[in-house]
Amino acid sequence: MSLASDHDIDLIYQKSLRKRKNMRRLWLAFLLLPPILMLLIFVFLPMASAVLYSVYDWKGLVRGEFIGLGNYYDVLFKPRESWFLFNAFKNNVVVFISLMIVQNGLALVLALLLARKPAGYRFYQVVIFLPVILSTVIIGFQWKLFLNPIFGLVNKFLRMVDLDMWALPWLGLPETALGSMILVNTWHWVGFPTLVFLAAIHRIPKDLIEAARLDGANEWRIARDIIWPLMAPAVTIIVVLTFIGSFNWFEIPFIMGSLEGSPAYSTDTLGLLFYRTAFGSVSAGGSNFGAGSALAVLIFIFIFTFSIIVTKYLTSREIEMG
Repeated sequence: MSLASDHDIDLIYQKSLRKRKNMRRLWLAFLLLPPILMLLIFVFLPMASAVLYSVYDWKGLVRGEFIGLGNYYDVLFKPRESWFLFNAFKNNVVVFISLMIVQNGLALVLALLLARKPAGYRFYQVVIFLPVILSTVIIGFQWKLFLNPIFGLVNKFLRMVDLDMWALPWLGLPETALGSMILVNTWHWVGFPTLVFLAAIHRIPKDLIEAARLDGANEWRIARDIIWPLMAPAVTIIVVLTFIGSFNWFEIPFIMGSLEGSPAYSTDTLGLLFYRTAFGSVSAGGSNFGAGSALAVLIFIFIFTFSIIVTKYLTSREIEMG
């Protein structure tokens, strides 16, 4: 009788365990299904559609005959189209290098200063991060008004301090337009890498820094030899995100400049080029879904490939520095 009871208890326990496992699987499926559907609908399906559209000729919204890699050839090798492509690519490279130096360099300096916990440092953290949470559209329109050559605050201030020669049409000159937009982007986003770097600095054991100070190391050596190597994972994240953001740059040049990358295509980017190729503009003429889709596929392949390369390289550097 006792054996039967033990057997029954074991069966009940196994049944209860299976039930809990099944409930756990159902709960996990319930949690995972929405994001998987979102990825399928808004990421993988558009990607597959872009690849499909890129191998057909298009007459407006009507799909024509299959042309294979014809659209890719036009985008890469036709003189007019290739000029636009490589000009936009050059501008994206300038944006990436500039943001790495100006935006992320400034973010690192701010993080090092905030890590010392000066008086009111929490207030400074909020102030530095505040522009990040604002809409990029609002930022673009706001700074477009500030940089207006006639009534903009920037030129009014320069004239007020007798620097009339610097009161330029900042967004109207090819020499200054892209740089102005990069500085606006820096103002908008510098808070994000600042907090990432600051979080990485706070994770460094204080004993290491105190021991270095006792050994006579100055602040520069502490930052170079201790803080910088130990915050390498945060640097990897910021470099990769800056790279992806730089080559997806669209909102700021579109709002502050135009779809044509004015003035004189000096602010043109791959995002703007894709939009006006696919949907039409003054310079591109009517819409060309085939060429636009081919351009989108090329942009995706470039960003995806180099993001993996950069991530692998920086990760290996983390291991070496660790």
